Amino acid sequence: MAGGVIHGSGRGRRSQRYRPLSEINVTPFVDVMLVLLIVFMVTAPLLTVGVPVDLPETEAQMISDPQEPLVISVDREGSVYLQDTNIDLEKLVPRLIAITGSNPDAKIFVRGDRAIAYGRIMEVMGLVNAAGFKKVALIAEMPRDKGASKQGSGG
Repeated sequence: MAGGVIHGSGRGRRSQRYRPLSEINVTPFVDVMLVLLIVFMVTAPLLTVGVPVDLPETEAQMISDPQEPLVISVDREGSVYLQDTNIDLEKLVPRLIAITGSNPDAKIFVRGDRAIAYGRIMEVMGLVNAAGFKKVALIAEMPRDKGASKQGSGG
């Protein structure tokens, strides 16, 4: 009989000590969110870059316009891109007309790699101009650091 009493009291103690955990552990959630934040911070700038083009530098002022223009890029190999899509030169003008609705005042920017022949860029600009688009501009990169380039070339 004494054995039954010990057995019963042992169970009673266990059930009294055991309580379900009612707090939510947010540490793993915070860890996962911080990792995702870092991943998105690293990849976001890479997603906004279009066609990789090494633009020449210029002293001209930046264009600030709320309306986003169409961008035609010519890469190092001479391939033509409309926004981020590779396109044949023969299909460029019909695609521009379709996108702009034959609006001659649509703004079109032409980006050309500094290693590409000037004639290829002028060929693209000539096609766009001949199609009736009046607002066509070349895009260049702002100088990174004027002071450093002057110091480096002086000595």
